[in-house]
Amino acid sequence: MNSPLLLAPLLLLASCAGYHIGNAKPAPLVGIKSIAVPMFANDTQHPRAEALATSAVSSALSQDSTFRITRSEHADAILEGRIKNISYSAIRGSRLDTVHPDELSNTVTLMWILKDAKNPRHILASGSSTGTSQLFVDPDLQTARNNALPDALERAADALVSRIANGF
Repeated sequence: MNSPLLLAPLLLLASCAGYHIGNAKPAPLVGIKSIAVPMFANDTQHPRAEALATSAVSSALSQDSTFRITRSEHADAILEGRIKNISYSAIRGSRLDTVHPDELSNTVTLMWILKDAKNPRHILASGSSTGTSQLFVDPDLQTARNNALPDALERAADALVSRIANGF
């Protein structure tokens, strides 16, 4: 009579035997605990984009909390990034005026390399990440583009951090 009562807790404990609390980093990044994020480079003509990209990646790393952000002197790895491209494409236009779109999509491409801080020749991970956002065309198109860029950069930064922290 007592054996089924003793067996029930053992079965419940065995059901979560393969689970462990914490993150599951990719194999090459298991020993990495802190990352330095220097200012991104900017291959585009968009002003201040490098500051927005660096801020977006730092914010995404902080929110993910898999890695701690620190200065280069104290980091286990250094994340170098580059804004490779910012492109715009028409989503929706007016039936009467097909030359001027009503809504645009912007796509940002970030190229990045995660290097070992002790041996910068050793590349731990690399890749490209993209992010998109949408904007309505108004009389001041430059302001509309400037306002939509941080959203696209945040999406690209989230994709970058997901790749580093989770491997996908």
